[in-house]
Amino acid sequence: MDTYKKYIFRLCALSILLLFSCFTVSAWAQDVTAIDVTVAVSDTIASAAVAPAESVAPTNIAEAVSELSTGINTVWMLLAAMLVFFMQPGFALVEAGFTRTKNTANILMKNFVDFMFGSLLFWFIGFGLMFGIGGFVGMPHFFNLDVMAEIIDNGLPIEGFLVFQTVFCATSATIVSGAMAERTKFSMYLAYTICISVLIYPISGHWTWGGGWLMNGEEGSFMMNTFGHTFHDFAGSTVVHSVGGWIALVGAAILGPRIGKYGKDGKSKALPGHNIMVAALGVFILWFGWFGFNPGSQLAASTSDDQIAISHVFLTTNLAACAGGFFALVVSWFKYGKPSLSFTLNGVLAGLVGVTAGCDCVSPFGSIAIGAICGIVMIFSVEFIDRTLKIDDPVGASSVHGVCGFLGTILTGLLSTSEGWFYGFGANFFLAQLFGAVVVGGWAAIMGFIIFKILDKVHGLRVTARIEEEGLDIYEHGETAYN
Repeated sequence: MDTYKKYIFRLCALSILLLFSCFTVSAWAQDVTAIDVTVAVSDTIASAAVAPAESVAPTNIAEAVSELSTGINTVWMLLAAMLVFFMQPGFALVEAGFTRTKNTANILMKNFVDFMFGSLLFWFIGFGLMFGIGGFVGMPHFFNLDVMAEIIDNGLPIEGFLVFQTVFCATSATIVSGAMAERTKFSMYLAYTICISVLIYPISGHWTWGGGWLMNGEEGSFMMNTFGHTFHDFAGSTVVHSVGGWIALVGAAILGPRIGKYGKDGKSKALPGHNIMVAALGVFILWFGWFGFNPGSQLAASTSDDQIAISHVFLTTNLAACAGGFFALVVSWFKYGKPSLSFTLNGVLAGLVGVTAGCDCVSPFGSIAIGAICGIVMIFSVEFIDRTLKIDDPVGASSVHGVCGFLGTILTGLLSTSEGWFYGFGANFFLAQLFGAVVVGGWAAIMGFIIFKILDKVHGLRVTARIEEEGLDIYEHGETAYN
């Protein structure tokens, strides 16, 4: 036992000695380090004493901060572009879910084509028309990004800015496909998608975002002389959604209703979509993607002001979506006796579309008001277009994007906390918003009418009755979505 005690004592003593040695070495190392640091600092000071008076350190710091700021802004812009791109499958699922099984592959193909064609054409010519120099239309530079980089001086890489604007162009084009679903020739769809991507959207986009006459705030400009304000559409209630919505309405009217949609007495008959679950998933994806659509339009995230602005837009966007869906649910419940999932889904989208114009300048309460109004109006708009105008829009795109995009834009003129009529700033900003929404909507509708009429006369927009009844999937693509 005593032997064990001795071994234990020796082991403890050895451990204490080892610990003491470690502390000693550590202290010595710290002293050496301190000496080294002191010597290094002394050398630096000595070098600075003999260096020229002008120091490059402040310049280097400023350049580093500028590069870091640009990097953060670029990453945020590209992340937002990814979210907006993810809206493309959202639109595909919504349109497919609200239409019938036999046309699903056709719907999916169109949404792929929207982005593929839109990206190529917008890079080739649309980008120049939208952001080139000019009052009515920008000077096209045909895929010359070097020239565009000299024109667009926003501190961001021109390639990244092109990608960000491309996904917005694709969104405008895809809105049309839902309203004209289940009876449009695929070849004709390709034709009018080209027209939207290279002509209609870029020109109206130039007026509002690309330096054109609706956003010209210089002294003596038309908008300043007439209203004292420029047109404001932060993320595209009018520029993107209303443009697509009005084109969709005109296209659906010229195309005519689906077979069986209206009886001999003229009454509308329901042609329910095949999968409401798919449509609901699509709306969730669109809701998620909208957090790139609206906050991403800030195009910067490096400063505290940018961060506050982005956070505010996130909040107003989400509140408007919730209010739109909730009030659509309530109104459909009172109107039809049951809470409609279809109307609730479109109510969410209506709120998102409506707040997109003023998400940066309305209060949280204002965003709820916009969402609620758009969600309610959407229901009555769908009914009016379907039953009164006898225009067959399978997914309600004309109401959700056209009507609510227009409504949200003019409501911004009332509810903007910095310029709105309801906040004591007079009616001029409201009138500027009304004027801009009417002008852009009129441009889209008139150009859509001309293009659809020409295409219908030249080749015919609509498939034959047999193809429509049996489904576009087999006859147009040779395959079906479900086997």
